Amino acid sequence: MEATVTTANSEEKTWGGGNEPMNASYGKMMMWFFIVSDALTFSGFLAAYGFSRFKFIETWPLADEVFTHFPFMHGVSAPMYYVALMTFILIFSSVTMVLAVDAGHQMKKNKVIVYMFLTIIGGLIFVGSQAWEWKNFIKGEYGAIETKGGSILQFVDKDGKQIALADFAATLHEERNQLTRNEGTWFMEEASLPSYSVAEVQAGFKAHPDLLIRTEVINEKKQKTILSRAESEQRLAEAALVVEGANLIRNEYGSKLFADFFFFITGFHGFHVFSGVIINIIIFFNVLLGTYEKRKSYEMVEKVGLYWHFVDLVWVFVFTVFYLV
Repeated sequence: MEATVTTANSEEKTWGGGNEPMNASYGKMMMWFFIVSDALTFSGFLAAYGFSRFKFIETWPLADEVFTHFPFMHGVSAPMYYVALMTFILIFSSVTMVLAVDAGHQMKKNKVIVYMFLTIIGGLIFVGSQAWEWKNFIKGEYGAIETKGGSILQFVDKDGKQIALADFAATLHEERNQLTRNEGTWFMEEASLPSYSVAEVQAGFKAHPDLLIRTEVINEKKQKTILSRAESEQRLAEAALVVEGANLIRNEYGSKLFADFFFFITGFHGFHVFSGVIINIIIFFNVLLGTYEKRKSYEMVEKVGLYWHFVDLVWVFVFTVFYLV
């Protein structure tokens, strides 16, 4: 009987709630609830991305051909290098956050300041890098043609190296008018005009017999299909639009859904990182003011650390699914 009472009292002590259920403070519990719910949200987004990619696997862009830029190295193809560097910086910021939390447990204010400052710098570099990556993705590098059926046609030389429209498109001095809201029907408008018209691309292609067209369809060798010269001319005759870069409507790299998911998922994660940086800055100034020193507890640093580790972990999954697989 005594054993039963003891067990019941033990269970009551563990599960009874109060200010610290499961020996965790209210703030920590709420942070864990938020992290679990947010993890489910990201899981849904990544699952939707996976299903869409599987459905359009034959026309899905190859990450190695999309993310090839590196700062201050214009014209140099460095596939995935900068994305890998961004990932390293974010993971390293997670390490500095661990050190900040550990320093807080030891009540070492100066170390908390140093490590939190490094964490904030790492987060700012990551957010800035993501904005730079978006800029290059939106701007594009080579340009392409979209056919009347919605297919994307890219241009390559005889060796299979992709060629930019600027390298061969003719100049016809034709008059092109952009549809604006004050001139369009029902106040419709269109995006800014591309650098070249369809006619200029067709004329330039005709003047360069060594050029070929590469479709968005991926063959058995995990490469995009290159057409013969005769097939290229036939497909180019179906041209409807010149596409430069990517947006929510058109995408020079391949399937439109790729751009939609890229903007949505990386943007959603980037918003989380930016929010984390803002929160870290607030906590950082509180540490400088000695707020947690007076409380004799740096638990707030630990709570924001949980959020930061979650953001880093989510990026590992985004990086794997979006860039590596």
